Amino acid sequence: MDLPVFFTGMMMSLSLIVAIGAQNAFVLRQGLRGEHVLAVCLACAISDAILITIGVTSFRTVSDWLPWLEPVMRYGGAAFLIWYGVKSILSAVRSDEALAADASLPVKDLFRTLVACLAITWLNPHVYLDTVVLLGSISTQFGDEQGSFAVGAILGSFVFFFALGYGAIRLRPVFERPVAWRILETLIALVMWLIAFKLLVGGAR
Repeated sequence: MDLPVFFTGMMMSLSLIVAIGAQNAFVLRQGLRGEHVLAVCLACAISDAILITIGVTSFRTVSDWLPWLEPVMRYGGAAFLIWYGVKSILSAVRSDEALAADASLPVKDLFRTLVACLAITWLNPHVYLDTVVLLGSISTQFGDEQGSFAVGAILGSFVFFFALGYGAIRLRPVFERPVAWRILETLIALVMWLIAFKLLVGGAR
């Protein structure tokens, strides 16, 4: 296990999933209401684990078949990360949004809750870009240590979703304040730009 690569995978994964979105809002709401929290957190984290594994294991194979794909995705991924970082900075400067949960909705049974959770997760095209394409392309720069990157990315997903689901009560006062998300968006931008720089340097070798 290569610890620097492991933590790079974890930080990259966390940077991608902490942004405000429907999935995180859904997990937060379930946590605040104490409804099917374990099932929802597992569904989100396992879904990410499957997609990350597909990206890390399959992207290298496809790149071997199509040698031009790896540099294209490397530089494309770097461009995306730079853009994502700019977007995060603009959000930090301009946005007054906060993550909120609607506690007034009626209670749903486990099946309906999981269906809604999986739909939010698997029907979102952006999740495939983040996990399969972006994380998969970044992992190729680590060679034999891709496994360490994948484990870090997967663990980052598990840590985030369970922290959000079970820490929702304590997190709500913090992340209902726009300033907390501004700080978080700024940190996300810095991480994105750092990874983009590493991709560009790696592609220049």
